[in-house]
Amino acid sequence: MEFNILVLDGDGIGPEVVAQGVRVLSTAGKRLGHRFNYTYHAIGGAGIDTYGNPLRNETIEEAKKSNAILVGAVGGPKWDDPKAAVRPEQAILGLRKALDLFANLRPVKVFPSLKSASAVKPANIAKADMVVVRESTGGLYFGEPKQITETPSGRTAVDSMVYSEEEIRRILKVGFEIAKSRRKKLTSVDKANVLATSRLWRDIATEMGHREYPDIALDHILVDTASILLIKNPRQFDVIVTENTFGDILTDEAGVLTASLGMLPSATLSGSNTDKQNSSLGLYEPIHGSAPDIAGTGKANPIGTILSAALLCDYSLGLPKAAKMINRAVETVIREGHRTSDIARLGQTSISTEEMGDLIAQKVDSL
Repeated sequence: MEFNILVLDGDGIGPEVVAQGVRVLSTAGKRLGHRFNYTYHAIGGAGIDTYGNPLRNETIEEAKKSNAILVGAVGGPKWDDPKAAVRPEQAILGLRKALDLFANLRPVKVFPSLKSASAVKPANIAKADMVVVRESTGGLYFGEPKQITETPSGRTAVDSMVYSEEEIRRILKVGFEIAKSRRKKLTSVDKANVLATSRLWRDIATEMGHREYPDIALDHILVDTASILLIKNPRQFDVIVTENTFGDILTDEAGVLTASLGMLPSATLSGSNTDKQNSSLGLYEPIHGSAPDIAGTGKANPIGTILSAALLCDYSLGLPKAAKMINRAVETVIREGHRTSDIARLGQTSISTEEMGDLIAQKVDSL
């Protein structure tokens, strides 16, 4: 089979880790007799430097013609002017909005051989395995008005958190459906004691649970409590569903469980392919930032991007065998003790970004 993949390198360490994701993906495809055609576009800071635009219409149109999108992180100090009319982050937000990719799935799994590398007690994180379902086209990041204004008494800023019933229902449905295929437990995270959007969110979640998913154990947790339990007892979570900002923060926190943000992949989907039965366009990226301080040093961990490539095979290409090969290769390399610097223990030898990609690609080729 033949597939078209749009590759958006991004900024900082983005090109380095994406190159390894492409490498491993191509190896899996070749083993199984599939052909991947890659098209590259500049976005984010690189897009601003090249075109004066973080996300061109041409890139959106190319995305619509593709089977999947593999993305590196965007941004960096060079473009970090809060007064700028265009910012690198507008590229990712714009793609999600333009393609209606509203369901961001962030699996969080602790590899047994990395328990000692986490800042959390090994006993707390043993067998932690969850999926965070984050709404990704609404809330504070997109709500209007959004502005800073000058007033006689000083500057005033406003950000608007807006959610419609339709937006809430469709992301909750994704959470419930994923829970059906796992341990049948869904935790809805909100701030219903303070926010009107959260009160609506909780009402709709309760209604859907009673009427449409009575076999799913649904519980509600305030986001501040969730942030504590995520560290104290992550094993209690199976599927978490939450709005945009809360999901962003909680999954960054979850990077502590896995020893590094560099280990965490993500898939942003339209909802139609979240059950892996219907292949459709999705955006795949590690959850970490562009880390400009280590760009070009070979220290970046490519595993989050490589695992994102596995999700790409599962959800957009309908290639579960390729996804399993990539996941098994990553698990094997980690179990054998190979580490990039972010997950190496004190005194443990670390390997480079490219060397980690090499090892994982070799394992894929030998499975």
